[in-house]
Amino acid sequence: MTTWVHVPQNSDFTIYNLPFGIFSADGKNPRAGMAIGEQIVDLSVLAKANLLAVEPRYFLQSTLNDFIALGKPITNKVRLEVQKLLMEEDSPLKSRPDAFMPQEKATMHLPVQIGDYTDFYSSLEHATNVGKMFRDPENALLPNWKHLPVGYHGRASSIVVSGTDIYRPKGQVLPKGAEVPVFKPSGRLDFELEMAFIVGKETQLGESIPVDKASNYIFGMVLFNDWSARDIQKWEYVPLGPFLGKSFASSISPWIVTLEALEPFKVSGPEQDPEVLPYLKIEGAHNYDIDLEVTLAPEQSDPQTICRSNFKYMYWNMAQQLAHHTINGCNVKVGDMMASGTISGKDNTAYGSLLELSWGGTKTIQLTNGQTRTFLEDNDTITLRGVAERDFIKVGFGEVSGKILPAKN
Repeated sequence: MTTWVHVPQNSDFTIYNLPFGIFSADGKNPRAGMAIGEQIVDLSVLAKANLLAVEPRYFLQSTLNDFIALGKPITNKVRLEVQKLLMEEDSPLKSRPDAFMPQEKATMHLPVQIGDYTDFYSSLEHATNVGKMFRDPENALLPNWKHLPVGYHGRASSIVVSGTDIYRPKGQVLPKGAEVPVFKPSGRLDFELEMAFIVGKETQLGESIPVDKASNYIFGMVLFNDWSARDIQKWEYVPLGPFLGKSFASSISPWIVTLEALEPFKVSGPEQDPEVLPYLKIEGAHNYDIDLEVTLAPEQSDPQTICRSNFKYMYWNMAQQLAHHTINGCNVKVGDMMASGTISGKDNTAYGSLLELSWGGTKTIQLTNGQTRTFLEDNDTITLRGVAERDFIKVGFGEVSGKILPAKN
């Protein structure tokens, strides 16, 4: 497919992609758009011109929730209608410059109102690394790990869009060798390379989503950075799990890439052994081949790649996560977000957190500017990127970036 809109060769936002987001510009209220090349297509302009089969009001809201709730038959149709308009030589959009906004002039916002957020722990490599560090090198995984997608309910209110600064969190920390905790800013601040999916169809209390129908309930995906204060987390997580060490902030990329755009990149996941219970069993390809990269940039220094991984490594896929999440009758709503957990690969260049890259702080990471890191320092900027490529098709996620600021007084 080709488009008459200029799309730079290295762009994530090709004619095959067309992700949805919420933007504002020129003093106007936030509204819905789609990314193509370096431009944003203003969907409200298209709807007002009767070029889309959806009323303009759905695109003049500050979130995509109501539009997504129309269902995939409608949202997919809108995406295909825009795709056609961007390909036709006689497209009416060629005479509508008001339908486009340069991305560099726009401010991006959270694309959905997130009612609930769950974070999973679904990378075998990550779970094994953490188990080796803190439990038993010979028996790293807990007994339940290969039987169910482990997860916890996180804090939705502190999820922010890319570009939002992150304040170093404060909390209780137990110093090495001490018996009593102290209160201080975290000294072991970390990132976590993750992806997240957004629920596109609600269920009722008591209803479960069958694993083979789960994709019908997933609208699309974003990049996700689950900022983590490892020292606060270590002291607090027994017996109920993560709390203040996680809830201070998580960052997401602003563009939602639809599952339909990712369809060419579906691959089989790792073999699951032992065999899972019937409600989690699913045949075929349900992982996605998405290359992931993390860069770290100290203040006034160039970014340096510190991790390259891939979403295809996930032991538990999104369909299994959603099926397990709802098997007890827990209802989900449009806009709910489910994060993958840290995505680590097979070797130490693919570890998706500083916890693993520095092996619990015992190894230093050498930076090109001469500095070293074990965990994040103030004014460091972490950026996550993701892109799927196969043959001539490219679908990217853009980036999610955040800078660490000193703790507030």
